[in-house]
Amino acid sequence: MIIKIEGMMCKHCRAHVEKALLAVPGVETVEVSLEEKCATVTGTASADALKKAVTDAGYEVID
Repeated sequence: MIIKIEGMMCKHCRAHVEKALLAVPGVETVEVSLEEKCATVTGTASADALKKAVTDAGYEVID
């Protein structure tokens, strides 16, 4: 699943989003791209749980 994210500005932001997504039950791998403003997630976690993790970390999910 690819999640488009607004608000990431630096490597710290990228790491913060990555950590938040990896904490979601069912997530296997996460790859966050600052350049493309998105995260690619594999696993069995629901889209809603992933979006909530991103917004709880302080970033905006773009639909």
